[in-house]
Amino acid sequence: MPDLSKSRTRRRGGGREARLAVQQQTTGNEAVRAGLSGGRYKPLTEADQQAIHNAALTILERTGLSDHTPELLDLVLPKGALLNDHGRLCFPRALVEDLLAGAAREFYVYARGDREGKDDMHCTAESVYFANSGTAVTTFDAETMSYRPSTLRDVYDFTRLVDKLENIHMLGDTVLATDVPDDFTHDMNTLYAILAGSQKPACLTFRDRSHLPHAIRMFDLASGGEGSFMKKPSVIFGGCPVVSPLRFGRENLELMIDTAKLGLTVDLAVPPQAGATAPATLAGTLAQTVAETLACVVIVNLINPGCPVCFAAWPFITDLRSGSFTGGGGEQALIGAAAIQMGNFYGLPTSVGAGMTDAKVPDAQYGLEKALTFTLAAHAGANRLCEFGGMMGSLMGCSFESMVIDDEAGGMILRTLRGIEVSDETLGVDVIHQCAIDPGHFLGNPHTLSYMNTEYVYPQLMDRERTDTWENRGKKDLFQRAREKSDGILNSHFPNYLGAADAQVRDEFPIQIPSDDMLRPAARAKSS
Repeated sequence: MPDLSKSRTRRRGGGREARLAVQQQTTGNEAVRAGLSGGRYKPLTEADQQAIHNAALTILERTGLSDHTPELLDLVLPKGALLNDHGRLCFPRALVEDLLAGAAREFYVYARGDREGKDDMHCTAESVYFANSGTAVTTFDAETMSYRPSTLRDVYDFTRLVDKLENIHMLGDTVLATDVPDDFTHDMNTLYAILAGSQKPACLTFRDRSHLPHAIRMFDLASGGEGSFMKKPSVIFGGCPVVSPLRFGRENLELMIDTAKLGLTVDLAVPPQAGATAPATLAGTLAQTVAETLACVVIVNLINPGCPVCFAAWPFITDLRSGSFTGGGGEQALIGAAAIQMGNFYGLPTSVGAGMTDAKVPDAQYGLEKALTFTLAAHAGANRLCEFGGMMGSLMGCSFESMVIDDEAGGMILRTLRGIEVSDETLGVDVIHQCAIDPGHFLGNPHTLSYMNTEYVYPQLMDRERTDTWENRGKKDLFQRAREKSDGILNSHFPNYLGAADAQVRDEFPIQIPSDDMLRPAARAKSS
């Protein structure tokens, strides 16, 4: 059979490499989009879901949660919550079910500036977005192949990198600014770095509730003036208000209370570890996780009925040989998907931690573990897949190179979510008839060209070249190609989306990133 790709190259002129270069410029993400629907993968039967729901309600009604604060009791006891004989805060079954019936089924997180409208997130059950977060304490150095403490500059650099990646839809504090120890200065500088680096929607947390009004002030300055943020919130507020098993964490609980009072979207993460802070059985861990998550949903709705809140059940797995957290593996993928299914059971927007590989470099383990957790979570219908971009080493580190790899993987996963559209036009029976008779192939046919960009996602990092072409181009692996792409962005893209408001922000807040430093690459090794 003749090599049709070679014959087409001769006809078009300019050579195959030139043609591919042009196609790289013209084929973007037309085949996929943010917010595609998941929910096809259902690891739990209807009976399983009902059993987990009943177990969770029993836990909330009988066992309850400890370490509550007087403030919390004043808010919820007059509205139907109870203290049991052990002094634990309990929620009667009927109260939970009534509040769930009135809970918000959707919310928006808005983009800012030029991205407003086209990059807004409409969060509903089963609409899928990829979100960054994680607060990893180290950053992977591609030159030394080792990890170093993350810095404030890394927060800005990861943000501006994500600003150029199409398949990561939401920003987060991907790494921790370990060089800014003071709590208030840390929170305001992290917020500044993220607002300066991109206008995409974001999810953040703060170390103390007193920082929230100051953050809203900075949001207003970044969004167009006083009161602008509350009209179209571009940030939702996270944290871990529950410390498993079944205890409250004061700082994040207080932040949850304050954001609920303001009517802002409450994002939370409930991360028990199976076999360590939850039962070793996956079913038992699910029951406890659902109970702890529902406790947060109930509290938010007791404070402010109908306030948007995310069902963020994040069950984790423990390697029981060592007792250490593990972010990869089949059990993690399975239980994460099941937690999402329980959120969809309640009709609530969900989030889950995914892509938390235990691999230390982007190797075969990395690809396998990320593929498992990403794909199952997306197809289960996670509204937001968090920890999405660049995370490695069981959430301890983040990598610029891995971030661009995960972005490309995101496009492939979104394509599987979109599924296959079946119609007379896509079946193409007449086209099959015409092309089978003459010329015997579909290359160059108008039907082919019309669907070329909308039916397929074209990766830029994944290698689809012939082996001899790969050898002639230096035998580069995925990590090398990813390094070239991430360096290309980090060496050229230096946004400050605060614009004219930057001077006022710097006047009001203790910003530690010098303006001039934001106009040049960070002092890190570059690829050749």
